[in-house]
Amino acid sequence: MKNTDIVALSTSELLDKIVEEKSSLNKLKLNHSISPLENPIKIRDTRKTVARLATELTKRNKASK
Repeated sequence: MKNTDIVALSTSELLDKIVEEKSSLNKLKLNHSISPLENPIKIRDTRKTVARLATELTKRNKASK
């Protein structure tokens, strides 16, 4: 997910997307620990997406104060 897509989301959509991506990350980690994933780079990409979403949420919270 690109930053332009993240900025276009509303705050409630942003919160929903964070929860969705975190659960996806946990599933990927669990599956990778049981048997190696075909593409382990997905774990890193998902982790970075969660960080981008959280950063945008923090930026919005600071701007609203």
